[in-house]
Amino acid sequence: MTPHKHSTHPQIIARLKRAHGHLAKVIAMLDDQEPCPDIAQQLFAVEKAITNAKRTLIHDHVDHCLASGDADSVDAFKTITKYL
Repeated sequence: MTPHKHSTHPQIIARLKRAHGHLAKVIAMLDDQEPCPDIAQQLFAVEKAITNAKRTLIHDHVDHCLASGDADSVDAFKTITKYL
């Protein structure tokens, strides 16, 4: 498989690092027995960061990879749609 990088990958990495930080905070909050509403708020932040990273990746794939119109791109799109 050839290297596959798009201009949005640094943005996706930043979003995932943010999610990683939020998730670490959730674990610490659970260890510290903090209130459930506060923990839920942090979990929501994790979920949103991951959702936004996934959305960016899929939109980028559609814009750049699917645009070529070859059979491999169409197959890759069919595969990626199961993660929507």
